[in-house]
Formats: sequence, C-alpha cells, structure tokens
Amino acid sequence: MRGMILVNAYIRAAGMIRQAERVAEELKARGAETEIVKNGTFLCDVRENRITCREKYDFCVYLDKDKYLPRMLEKCGMRLFNGARAVELCDDKMLTYIALAGGGVNVPDTLAAPLCYYADAQIPAGYAEEIGKRLGYPLVVKKSFGSWGMDVRLASDEKELAAAAEEYRMFPHLYQKRVGVSGEDYRVLVVGGRTIACMKRKNEKDFRSNIEAGGKGSVAQLPESFLKTAKRCAEILGLDYCGVDLLDEGGEPYVCEVNSNALFNEAERVTGVNVAGAYAEYILQAMRAVSQSR
Repeated sequence: MRGMILVNAYIRAAGMIRQAERVAEELKARGAETEIVKNGTFLCDVRENRITCREKYDFCVYLDKDKYLPRMLEKCGMRLFNGARAVELCDDKMLTYIALAGGGVNVPDTLAAPLCYYADAQIPAGYAEEIGKRLGYPLVVKKSFGSWGMDVRLASDEKELAAAAEEYRMFPHLYQKRVGVSGEDYRVLVVGGRTIACMKRKNEKDFRSNIEAGGKGSVAQLPESFLKTAKRCAEILGLDYCGVDLLDEGGEPYVCEVNSNALFNEAERVTGVNVAGAYAEYILQAMRAVSQSR
C-alpha cells in the first residue's frame, strides 16, 4: 500500500514539518510505503477535458489547506484523510459555524462581515454600534481564514471594534460573542469518531490560548458533554481527524474552532498519547476496508 502525506509548498513551521514526519513514521512502522510530498509540484492538472494525476498513490494524508488539489485528487479516485469538503469547511471559520449551527452543539453568537471590494470604501454609519448591540463587549473579531490565533482581535468597546473592522475591511472576517475564560480552552483530538486525547491550553499573557501564541498545554479530564461535542463536530463536518477547540461557558462546551490539520505535537507531549499512531492505524484500517469491499 502506497500513501503520500501532502504538505504546503512553502511549509516552514517546525511544528507542521514534525507533524508530517510523525504520521509518516507511524505509517511506515505499520508497513505502508509513505512519502512526504510538497504541494506545488503540479501533481494534478486538467488535461484533454479530464483530471489527470502524475503519480499513483492509494491514499493521501492531506495536511494542506489548498482547496483545488484535493478536489482533483478525489476526482482521480484517491482516498483523502481528510476529504476536500471537510478541509474547506474547517479552513473557512464562518463556514464551520454555519455547518455546525443546528447540529446539536453550542456555537457562540456570530455575525459575518460583508465583503468589501473597494479600497476607498467607507464603513457604513452605525456599523460598529449595531455589532456591539448584537454581541455585547468584549467581543472577538477574527479573519475567516487563519491559523494559530493570528488575525484574531479582542474589542473591548466600540472604538476598538471600529478599528478592527477597518483593519479587516478588505478580508473575509467575522464578529463573535466572547464566551469562556480568557486565555483558556480545551483541545480535543478526534480520530475516526473517537476522542483520543484531551489537552487544556492556557495563556497567562493573552486572551488567545494557542500554543503558538504563548499558551501552555496540560493534560485534561473532560466531562462527557465536552467529548460528545467534539465527536459531533467531527461527524457533522465529515472529518477523519481533527482538533476541536472548546470553550467552557459555565460548564457548557462551546465550539471555538475545528481544525482539520490540528497540530498534535504538544498534545502528544503532555498526554503521552501516540496521536500519530492512532491516526495511522485508522487510515490503514479504512484502506483495508476499502480493499476488501472491492
């Protein structure tokens, strides 16, 4: 069985590189021929009215966020972990909340910012005032696309909100009611519909709990309601693997974000769980099931 782990063409973050290496290690340890491949080699193309792929792989562990290549790989018949649709839903945070709304999980009250196409456009009068009335202060402003807590702002009043709205005016972004404890959340890793590791993330110096923003991880024992929420998110979004970031609002779990390519290096360190091994085992079981059904 031959598989590839596909990463971004411009990958440079040590954590991302190590994540790909860990999955490759565990797949190889289980007898799967595996190689790490960078996007950008034009693996697939549209030629003579059909999608073609230069290489033959049985499966792909997709660790990028490019939305075109996974669609082409799937059209060529390749099994992706995670699939193209699931990656798209997680990459766009507003699409994540739209998909989860009404699905039996708690999501913070959220407003989607209108797209702005003109650099010289003015934000409408009363815009910030209306957002403040709807969501209250402090509230969160974040770009719809982004990782590791980047491009996330906390607005404590209308002046700060107006400044953030102006800063993000030309980008897809959203406004969200602040829930949970500042600088604190829980990351639950889900593989094949099972919760396999839980980590508390806490940042003493920032409202963002992300490890990359200075947060620190520790092992966590979570109530069943939190675990069920994480599993339900994975089910709704169609994810083979994900990290679900949960906020604790008075004992109730609220979904902050769902990451299709959630880094697990810190979770492995603090929990002692072999996350990469669990993922590799799930992938190979899924591929064996496909082979047996043919």
